[in-house]
Amino acid sequence: MDEIVDYELFEVPPRWLFLRVETADGTVGWGEPVVEGRSRTVRAAVEELMDGYLVGEPVAPIEDHWQTMYRGGFYRGGPVLMSAIAGIDQALWDLKGKRLGAPVYELLGGAARDRVRVYQWIGGDRPSEAADEARQKVEAGFSALKMNATEELERVDDPSTVDDAVSRLRSVREAVGDDVDVVVDFHGRASKPMAKRLVAALEPYDPMFVEEPVLPEHNDALPDIAAHTTVPIATGERMYSRWEFKEVFEDGAVDVVQPDLSHAGGITEVKKIASMAEAYDVAMAPHCPLGPIALAACVQVDACTPNALIQEQSLNIHYNETTDVLDYLADPSVFEYRDGYVSIPDGPGLGIEIDEAYVREQAEKTVDWHNPIWRHGDGSVAEW
Repeated sequence: MDEIVDYELFEVPPRWLFLRVETADGTVGWGEPVVEGRSRTVRAAVEELMDGYLVGEPVAPIEDHWQTMYRGGFYRGGPVLMSAIAGIDQALWDLKGKRLGAPVYELLGGAARDRVRVYQWIGGDRPSEAADEARQKVEAGFSALKMNATEELERVDDPSTVDDAVSRLRSVREAVGDDVDVVVDFHGRASKPMAKRLVAALEPYDPMFVEEPVLPEHNDALPDIAAHTTVPIATGERMYSRWEFKEVFEDGAVDVVQPDLSHAGGITEVKKIASMAEAYDVAMAPHCPLGPIALAACVQVDACTPNALIQEQSLNIHYNETTDVLDYLADPSVFEYRDGYVSIPDGPGLGIEIDEAYVREQAEKTVDWHNPIWRHGDGSVAEW
């Protein structure tokens, strides 16, 4: 009785889209298919896939469902389709785990670790003095932090812009010492010449890694950037399939890949990307500034992935001004962070219980999140 009979989609604050899938015996699985700022577009894609392929089908053959959703359309890939597939895939794994009474990581080969290290965001889109906040997070038990490197950047910016980025990282490093890791996110805001200058300038303060030093459409510049530093290079939050990641593995410039479990095809695809990364001696640190379902999917994959390095999570992140990760969980203790780690949930499926009544209540609110549009001094559009 594992035939899929119904599904619902819920747009909820602050900027998430939840998918509820139900089978004939009443079992419910949850997924998080979303492109931040494009939730309505992804909603339409999910509806096309569910109505066109999956309603009426059994849950069990997840790999075949993935192949059908991906290869069943002549035009493939991209953020919208892969995010729709990702959320559906998460829900299918949640259902399968619940039907078999096992967490997803057990179905993927079993645990490779006892707990997963997490990092905490400090600062916001426009990073200011972050030292005090960094100190507070370390006192709260986190051993790894993440901060944006800069605000908007010109293609070739002035020395003070580089100095400001260095000063921010230096202040955080001095506040927390050398026993704490600090990730610096370039957010794709830098051109190749600025990325080279910034990475070299930040190196004395030992970032754990620099994230997305250039946009993924300029990944061919990564070997040149890597040649200017010993700081590990990370990228991948805006890459959506193993075929895109294949290119960065082959050029050898990237040390950490960051596929997003709600964008890069879900559990099925990210587990394959992780295995490819392992073969190239590349670590994985899944991107996840999202909600509890996406985080649960990440932790399930981290649990059974030998080269998983650290996990992003969005508790108290600057985007979550109205509603936060734990608010949607019936038992928030499943994501209790201790000593900078989260335990691996051992409940069936994704290991979380969604508070469905709260989801329905929040879905009544208007959700209209869009990322800001930044502009340079001359009025041209800047990378956010």
